[in-house]
Amino acid sequence: MPPPGVCMNIISARHMKNGYGTVTNPERFLNQDFHQLKQYCLIQHLRYIDEMFPPDRNSIGNGILTPSDLDRVVWLRPGKIVPNPSFVADGVSRFDFGQGWVKNCWFIASIGALTFQNHIFGQVVPLEQNFHEDYCGLFHFRFWRFGKWVDVIIDDKLPTIDGRLIFVHSRDPTEFWPALLEKAYAKVCGSYTDMNAGTPAEALVDFTGGVHIYIDLSKPPPDLWEMMCRAGQSKSLMGCGTPQGETTENIVLPNGLVQSHAYAVTGVKQMISRGQMVNLVRLWNPWGHGEWNGDWSDRSPLWQTVSPQDRDMCLAVYDDGEFWMSLKDFCKTYSKLDICCMCPDFLDGNSTCHWKTSIYEGRWVAGTTAGGCMKNPESFWTNPQYRVKIDELSSECAGKQGEVNMLVSLMQKPDKRNRRLVQNLYIGFSVFEVKISLYCFHHTALITFQYEEVDAEQLKRLLNGKILKGDLKSGGFTIDACRSMVALMDTSVTGKLNGEEFVRLWKKAVTYQEIFSRCDVSKTGTLSLSELRNAMIASGKKISDEMLNLMALRYGTSSGHITLESFISLVLRFECMYQIFNQLSDGKAMTLQETEWMYIAMYT
Repeated sequence: MPPPGVCMNIISARHMKNGYGTVTNPERFLNQDFHQLKQYCLIQHLRYIDEMFPPDRNSIGNGILTPSDLDRVVWLRPGKIVPNPSFVADGVSRFDFGQGWVKNCWFIASIGALTFQNHIFGQVVPLEQNFHEDYCGLFHFRFWRFGKWVDVIIDDKLPTIDGRLIFVHSRDPTEFWPALLEKAYAKVCGSYTDMNAGTPAEALVDFTGGVHIYIDLSKPPPDLWEMMCRAGQSKSLMGCGTPQGETTENIVLPNGLVQSHAYAVTGVKQMISRGQMVNLVRLWNPWGHGEWNGDWSDRSPLWQTVSPQDRDMCLAVYDDGEFWMSLKDFCKTYSKLDICCMCPDFLDGNSTCHWKTSIYEGRWVAGTTAGGCMKNPESFWTNPQYRVKIDELSSECAGKQGEVNMLVSLMQKPDKRNRRLVQNLYIGFSVFEVKISLYCFHHTALITFQYEEVDAEQLKRLLNGKILKGDLKSGGFTIDACRSMVALMDTSVTGKLNGEEFVRLWKKAVTYQEIFSRCDVSKTGTLSLSELRNAMIASGKKISDEMLNLMALRYGTSSGHITLESFISLVLRFECMYQIFNQLSDGKAMTLQETEWMYIAMYT
């Protein structure tokens, strides 16, 4: 029997805390272990075939190839395409490859930007891979996915028609890292078809785990040039896109640009032309050809107005898809700019200042944490909340950005395996200043009883008679619930409560009954999930959204409501578990032997 889901969540959280999911110790995508599979294939003298992303039409998907072309596809290993394949031939460059039949210019443009940063490239593409030493047809790549790095493995069978690659292809036919990287990302997306249409920001974040900043070029900020220069200096990755026309088709415009198309920003340069400073942006078309033909294009006469040194350094007259244009024309012809950096230090323009990063995960769950937008004042506060303390910056770091800075990036984690099936919901966040305050809770028990000993049967009669006053519409306190309460409060481990234990239990039950009544503002005799949150706060219990969801699942009715007897049971258990942890732990962690764990689990 597999361990419960809450146990798996704890294991996952521990893995993250211990460095699992970092770039040096990535999580196994689809639970496939690269080293184990490679060792097995080498021992068995096998060529690896990936059952999770098999070389068949399902991995290609529907829509990018006609049925007749799909029938012509043959999956070949690089050694069957060329005699002497290589993973990387003569270094890595944006000019190594061009886009194929998939409309994934956003992804290819992002690879072009990635090739400028060797350190980041090496994190995504392990460069020690080859087709010779310990070769078994197995390759792996790393991507950052929603807070953690994952290691994605693939076989090296690639889709071809007439012996030629149909998707991304290298200019050097013996080089295969671009095609294999694309296949690994297609596996993450669900299929090659699932890579159709997107924005460079998506892939840039997956390559870096960095912070993404979107800039609307129709309303560029006044410091756009300074921001782009700082981004280039801080090794940020940049991509951009042209606006969509009347159709979504990639139509080549008279100026040489392609509409509704992604480009990589590969450089920025300031030069003197005719005695005036001019700001230039260098861009690259992932098609590997097709360039801007306006001012500062490859054959523009304006290049004769700059110094020979600048001209020799920047100008290369080739139809390789790369070209220069002025910042002014860039803002006119492109609609958006994406900047992605490992850390947003470039925003400050001060290399001595470094940001601190925190990652939080949460869920919007109907009835508990899906509070809606600010137009819903009754429920808005139930949305996931995260407290952030911002320390004052030192004077040299504050600068014109202000004394306290915070950059928030919110991501929606997909709930579908295939990227094209993911529904991009409207999401957002609000930032509030929280004043420091103290909260105290006082209560008075009104009723006590004194018995020599009380067992579960007696407790059931007392609770149903005195607390519920005979109103058993919801079923009342069951014998199992009462046995659990006895076990929770039975410090002498006799199966019964002595007088002192019973009085302590009864005071708690009366207190929780009062809290229940106050928080049942709808007067239905049950607590809705938002009322449950209030009741837990009123009882002095600090709980997370995830814990609230678990309580609702464990103790709620089929309609999601909490009865009085369920509320008393859950608060007692919560309190007991909290005390056990405090008594057996060092305040941070708890270590138990198997017999100790079973003892607590079976009698609480």
